[in-house]
Amino acid sequence: MTELRVGLVGYGVAGAFFHAPLIAATPGLRLSAVVTRDPGRADEVSARYGARPVADAAELNDSVDLVVVASPNRTHVPLAEAALKAGLPVVVDKPLAATAEEARGLLRLARESGLMLTVFQNRRWDGDFLTIERLVASGELGTVNRLESRFERWRPVPKGGWRELGGAEEVGGLLYDLGSHLVDQALHLLGPAVSVYAESDVRRSQVVSDDDTFIALAHASGARSHLWVSAVTPQLGPRFRVLGSRAAYVKHGLDVQEDRLRAGLTPDSPGFGDDPEERWGVLGTDADSRRIRTEPGDYLGFYRAVAAALREGAPPPVGVEEAVEALTVLEAARRSAAEGVTVSLRPAP
Repeated sequence: MTELRVGLVGYGVAGAFFHAPLIAATPGLRLSAVVTRDPGRADEVSARYGARPVADAAELNDSVDLVVVASPNRTHVPLAEAALKAGLPVVVDKPLAATAEEARGLLRLARESGLMLTVFQNRRWDGDFLTIERLVASGELGTVNRLESRFERWRPVPKGGWRELGGAEEVGGLLYDLGSHLVDQALHLLGPAVSVYAESDVRRSQVVSDDDTFIALAHASGARSHLWVSAVTPQLGPRFRVLGSRAAYVKHGLDVQEDRLRAGLTPDSPGFGDDPEERWGVLGTDADSRRIRTEPGDYLGFYRAVAAALREGAPPPVGVEEAVEALTVLEAARRSAAEGVTVSLRPAP
């Protein structure tokens, strides 16, 4: 079977630690070219992946079968639009766009062109989130009443870069970065939101974009989500606390896959997504609880689904309609925080 040639735009954190190793490890895909102007990164992609470094995304158009956009957030829409107009399917790192309206424009273009467009919401394949999905499907939690979800870190000294120092034009800050993941997970698990309340602050003096944000969603199902993203948390809360009508699930610690990718492990190595037993979460009530095994994390599942979509016509791993819905929530959260109001998205049923 001929491999699909993949052109990767960007070889920063997202490109180097996530997309490149995942693409290289996915059967049926080959990392063929990488857009980078950095000589050291160009040497690395050649040596590690045998990929051709190019200086401009336009050079990919005639030499690849799929474009993956992993460049800074402000470039996502123009690069995805250019690739679609060149007749190429596209994977875009989250967030797909700065606004829901921009995302709708990309969706219309993809539909008119008959091309796949999907968004890299890899955290749907975190082991802890897969565990929650299993517990919901099995009925062990009962009806989920409240989802508490956190991406908290302790970084009193900023790292710098556009995510912290760029303004709204850079689509920086934690709301659109890690918040994109938490909102996507909440909507995927509990369905559409009908109202959004948010608090968003810049706590560190050297930083421009939000670094401490809270989002509360009321879902049409009656469930509620409380979501935290922060770089200034001296003691971390649980990654997940899910309260159901029969039991609760509490899990501490982040999914292991990011750290292992950053350490250079290949995502197809045995046990790559396995959570150590001492990090397993607790299921039950105060009177009766037990540790339960975390489902293996599976970021490769995203790119396997991309390959199936292109080869077999299977659905893409993440629908752009879902990205539009998540961006609608993020925009509402930004407005809520700025104006101190709760934003209604649609009438409650």
